[in-house]
Amino acid sequence: MGKTIRIGTRESQLAVWQATKVQHLLAQNNYPSELVYIKSEGDIDLQTPLYEMGVQGIFTKSLDIALLTNKIDIAVHSMKDVPTQLAKGIVPAAVLERASYKDLLVYKESGVVNGPLRLRSGWAMVNEDPSKFEALFTSHASRLTIATSSIRRKAQWLNRFPNHALENLRGNVNTRLRKVAESNWDGAIFAAAGLERINLRPQNSIELEWMLPAPAQGAIMVVCREDDDFALDACRHFNHSATAICTKIEREFLRTLLGGCSTPISALAEVKDDTIIFKGNILSIDGKEKVAVEKTIPLTEAANFGVIAAEYLLANGGQKIANDIRNDTK
Repeated sequence: MGKTIRIGTRESQLAVWQATKVQHLLAQNNYPSELVYIKSEGDIDLQTPLYEMGVQGIFTKSLDIALLTNKIDIAVHSMKDVPTQLAKGIVPAAVLERASYKDLLVYKESGVVNGPLRLRSGWAMVNEDPSKFEALFTSHASRLTIATSSIRRKAQWLNRFPNHALENLRGNVNTRLRKVAESNWDGAIFAAAGLERINLRPQNSIELEWMLPAPAQGAIMVVCREDDDFALDACRHFNHSATAICTKIEREFLRTLLGGCSTPISALAEVKDDTIIFKGNILSIDGKEKVAVEKTIPLTEAANFGVIAAEYLLANGGQKIANDIRNDTK
């Protein structure tokens, strides 16, 4: 094709895996490419909780700058990290087929609550029958300590288990797994897709079937400059239309409610046959309040549905929670 496409990526193992995946997809369509490594603010500061860092765009800002200054031609992101409003001059080029959207709990096999033997036997029970998960967690008189940097995961966990303690956990996937192993926490919450893509999902993990994911969780997004027809044409070959439709709905839902990813807002849209099944919710930061929406619509009505679902939720109790979140985060 003549031109080598420069792919911008963060340096973490997961980010490089995602960029390499795009590189392989380009190669399948005879587009040569190379990886360009760029650090983000979110990779440099690993101590401050994300919701205290003005998290919107924290993992994408440096790549946006590299795009707009013509240092790279495309950038590859975990889609849940991408602001719902892209920087001026940058447009979506492709959305890859979604992997698992689920959150999972990586637990400590030698727990400290009510004695290690009892907790270990409880974990074994849960792995055989995940429906026993809640019974195990609510059966402990002492509170468990669970780690996550996500305000969404914290809110949903506290809504389910209000007596538990939540700790902050930052860093890339490898760093977070190491911190869990070295800590006295009982477990930590991860995105299943991130661990599975780089073959790091431990055996001591359980999918949290009841936890609704972040909008666009499990999806990979490629962006480019709006005037780069070459990059747009190269990436359209591997755009997955069903994933693009579902993640668009989820991100519209998020943007209509509050707009940022550092909020306890969850959404999931799935295409089944010719319909879209949508679930969304908003929780107070402490997890005590929750408003949810579930709707099934024809695929032909997908346009603007994220906005419609968010407006329905706001009109049915969500507005108060949204206002409280705005006041708490000012």
